[in-house]
Amino acid sequence: LRMIAGFEDATSGQVMLDGENMVVVPPNKRPMSMVFQSYALFPHLSVRENVAYGLHLRKKSAAEIKEEVDIALAAMNLTAMADRAPSQLSGGQQQRVAIARALAMKPELMLFDEPTSALDPELVGEVLSVMQDLAKAGMTMVVVTHEVGFAREVADHVVFMDGGTIVEEGS
Repeated sequence: LRMIAGFEDATSGQVMLDGENMVVVPPNKRPMSMVFQSYALFPHLSVRENVAYGLHLRKKSAAEIKEEVDIALAAMNLTAMADRAPSQLSGGQQQRVAIARALAMKPELMLFDEPTSALDPELVGEVLSVMQDLAKAGMTMVVVTHEVGFAREVADHVVFMDGGTIVEEGS
């Protein structure tokens, strides 16, 4: 995932997306967003400010930022929590903020790094449901997960890896 996103350099090969080699595209110019295992939320920013962060970096206007943030918060059922700090949210809510932040960037591809591994078991279903809704809406996702049942149900292509080597793949 880190190579696809451009956070680590590939030592060989290519990372292709729609026929374009992403290896030569800087990370901030790639049409993708990443949802990290550890949420990666800024503790000193509100939910709204966390979701808006990437849009500020892309130099969007204040009106565009407000509109995109409002849409992303509504999609994740977080509108009522927009002014809260991340520390005031459950793990599932924090992960939904991370997904909202990724969605606000309007990516062609979303990368998920074990999005449920840091969650209490009762919150796992909440995040998986959000991801399932994204898949049904047509979002292309690459998901690293140990939730085999979820992968089987949602994915149209599954790759099993062990030690960085593909062991098996298929529909």
